[in-house]
Amino acid sequence: MGKNISISITAKDTSQKLKNIDPQKLASPNNDHLPTLKINIKQKKQTILGFGGAFTEASAYVYSKLNNKKKNEIINAYFGKNGNQYNFARTHINSCDFSLGNYAYSEKSGDIELDNFSIDRDKKWLIPFIKACTKTAIDPVFILASPWSPPAWMKTNGEMNNGGKLINKYQSTWAEYYCKYIFEYEKEGIDIWGISVQNEPMAKQTWDSCIYTSEEERDFIKNHLGPALEKNNLMGKKLVIWDHNRDIMVERASTILNDEKASKYVWGTGFHWYNGDHFDAVQEVHDKFPDKNLIFTEGCQENGPHIGSWALGERYATSIINDLNRWTVAWIDWNLILNEDGGPNHVNNLCSAPIIVDTKKQDILYQSSYYYLGHFSRFIKRGDKIIKTDLDSDNLLALSSLNNKGTINTIVMNKKEETLGFKYVSEKENEKILLPPRSIITISESNSDNN
Repeated sequence: MGKNISISITAKDTSQKLKNIDPQKLASPNNDHLPTLKINIKQKKQTILGFGGAFTEASAYVYSKLNNKKKNEIINAYFGKNGNQYNFARTHINSCDFSLGNYAYSEKSGDIELDNFSIDRDKKWLIPFIKACTKTAIDPVFILASPWSPPAWMKTNGEMNNGGKLINKYQSTWAEYYCKYIFEYEKEGIDIWGISVQNEPMAKQTWDSCIYTSEEERDFIKNHLGPALEKNNLMGKKLVIWDHNRDIMVERASTILNDEKASKYVWGTGFHWYNGDHFDAVQEVHDKFPDKNLIFTEGCQENGPHIGSWALGERYATSIINDLNRWTVAWIDWNLILNEDGGPNHVNNLCSAPIIVDTKKQDILYQSSYYYLGHFSRFIKRGDKIIKTDLDSDNLLALSSLNNKGTINTIVMNKKEETLGFKYVSEKENEKILLPPRSIITISESNSDNN
């Protein structure tokens, strides 16, 4: 195999986890019938902003229960130079389901001037966790903040849970709330990169939730939130719409982005994965609005921690490969860490995370999703460009990027139970590679002439 090729591999039922191996160990014997993976270096696509996970009160609480050695291990595993090198994150404005209970920064009914606004609750667990991680990160961490619900007194149902809507007379106050949140976090030394309008605005959940139709989100942006950001000199913050599943993202984006007054405030469309793949919808939003951005803002495996599941990692990689091949610029996982039950969660909506902490034994359990995510976050860095790949195989998935040093990084995944071969073809290389069952590899081809 070519001297400019290096390979990192993660494979099921082996000790190989993000392990650099001799490329010759994956070299295929002559076989003219292998599918071809062709790297089209001249067809550059979007510039990547990064990868990461979410700072939630639940994650921060679990983190707070660890000794310093374990805390440092987790921070370095995610943000350190020998870890997954995360440079993106998401957090919640007010409480979310992965909080220890409902809370808002202004609990006093009718506080339209937000005189009682306070982020003191976040200073107990959440803000120290964020600071510890961002201090270790090798790149600046872009933080997207999303509200799950306005305070109960601003809502039609009088509670933060079970849906409800924002009462019309509080729309301007709620818009100012986002701005005050940004300023208060900045006082703590935490820069907020952007905000989304509402987490999952079409989901009436038993936890913190609030409903907006497409028209309501559009009108709130153009009449209240956008002008509030403008008035407070916060137009440099990125405003993300939708922040919900891919299945109806085209309709939501079309309603908002076809409105000139609303669209001028919007950076891009955020989306989740909880209602099927619908990858074509991601491409369609790009095709309709190529001047706007796409960002995956949340995904996790539902219904418990799923400790030891290999399918977890494969679900992540399937999404990342398909989303980034369709113009997505950043990909954010959900909770960074959870306990052995997949919580805490104040309505028992237990889920998995790439790192599970057994709080009884103080053990850190790395899931397959941690390693699979690392094949992207460790090799595709902020500023790298996605390049077009052509793969004539229904059994393999692939994604390629190009960095400013001319290195091509190509991730290839095999979800089948058998070994699969393919021909890797670029301008300088033509290699036959065997991919073990249930594995993922990153092929790095260094070549300064690739710029």
